[in-house]
Amino acid sequence: MPDRLPCIAVVGHTNAGKTSLLRTLTRQVDFGRVSDRPGTTRHAEAVALRLGGQEQIRFVDTPGLEDAVALGEFLQQQAGDTRLQRIEAFLRGPEARGGAFEQEAKVLRTLLERADAAMLVLDVREPVLPKYRAELELLVACARPVMPVLNFVRSQRARSAEWHQLLREAGLHARVEFDAVAPLHGAEQQLYNDLAALLPARRAHLLHIVERLALQARDRLRAAARVAADVLVSVAAMRRTAPAVDLADALRRQAFVAAFQQEVEGHVRRGVAQLLDLYGFRPGDAELDGLPATDGRWASDLFNPALLKQVSLRLGWGALVGAGAGAVVDLALAGLSLGAATGMGAALGSAASGGWRPLWRKLQNRLTGVREVTVEDAVLVLLADRLCTLALALARRGHAAEQQLMLAPDRDAQPGDDGPGRDLAILARALAPARAHPAWERGSSRFDDSATRAAACDAVAGQLQAFLLRSAEQP
Repeated sequence: MPDRLPCIAVVGHTNAGKTSLLRTLTRQVDFGRVSDRPGTTRHAEAVALRLGGQEQIRFVDTPGLEDAVALGEFLQQQAGDTRLQRIEAFLRGPEARGGAFEQEAKVLRTLLERADAAMLVLDVREPVLPKYRAELELLVACARPVMPVLNFVRSQRARSAEWHQLLREAGLHARVEFDAVAPLHGAEQQLYNDLAALLPARRAHLLHIVERLALQARDRLRAAARVAADVLVSVAAMRRTAPAVDLADALRRQAFVAAFQQEVEGHVRRGVAQLLDLYGFRPGDAELDGLPATDGRWASDLFNPALLKQVSLRLGWGALVGAGAGAVVDLALAGLSLGAATGMGAALGSAASGGWRPLWRKLQNRLTGVREVTVEDAVLVLLADRLCTLALALARRGHAAEQQLMLAPDRDAQPGDDGPGRDLAILARALAPARAHPAWERGSSRFDDSATRAAACDAVAGQLQAFLLRSAEQP
């Protein structure tokens, strides 16, 4: 195998999405400049895909081809028996350096002097015009392998069939359908597999990249599960106290609940930020309607009494959130439980799984008129569902997207139908130990980052991993 890394020139018409494609392939959201204005990229710029801290393949982002039709006519006047010889003669002349075809010269020089192959990015939203035929002829004349990448194939304006016909007429039968904003399932793997077929000397290395990318994707999902598990354990461990007289007053109770929910959102914001960083996105790149986030607008969904009731019915917990758990449940608290039970038997039943210390604390609070408020299991179920939704969306999102990611869960669907609902009853049990350990809440003054807490997080993460890995395999 050659000593140097494979080098691929990314070429195509102005605004075809070359820089966008490279942002997605290299997972570098800040690479280059992306704009609707023509000619945004004016110079050839190299960027590498790094896996495990090492460069695996280099790409060169080239300026857009702007006038291949006129250049084709100009090449007819150049000396040389073949089209390649005429291109080489052009590159030695003044028109290639500061002349009318300076941008095209940069593309051709990169392809001939630096690259093993070209990835021709085609915006399939555009009609097939003579200029695109001229670009194909120009690139094929360079005697380098050319792999067409059909970009923006998800668009309603896509003219894929017309572009397929053009490629067949040009003798380019291998092609990759892609979307730099929302890549198709398996498109990245196909891209490298097709490059391996075009470059036999690089085949083993390119197929190794495919394997490494698959491993990296699974590792990210496992890491995402650990992030979500840490958030869930922290929220499950949350315990706040208030005098019963305060909770009996509607205004004071409303203020207390709002403050509690804001603290929950703080944990969720931390998790969202970690997921964005894990997948190489910037803060603010995602705004999921239905998941608590930086501006608090998702809280109304996470603590929505109707959704919480749905979850409870779905998992067989009864019509009221927390019914059967021995807690005093008031749906006006929007997903929060009052820890002081109405009777000694109920208090014993609700505390049995948490050991005698939680039981003693509950009894003491009962006697002193203090109520402990915690988050209901149904809230944890919804939160797990939303965090998994975010992780899967980020895993499938291209780094070229300029619009903020918006996900709106189907309000008519029962939470858990398509999410990790089959595992959530087990998940709720895995989170039960956190109820007895307020010090497991990350950021608390008595935070206990012990091996016992880590084991609890591992148990929760295991449930989430199973769902995420299973879902990632689905188209």
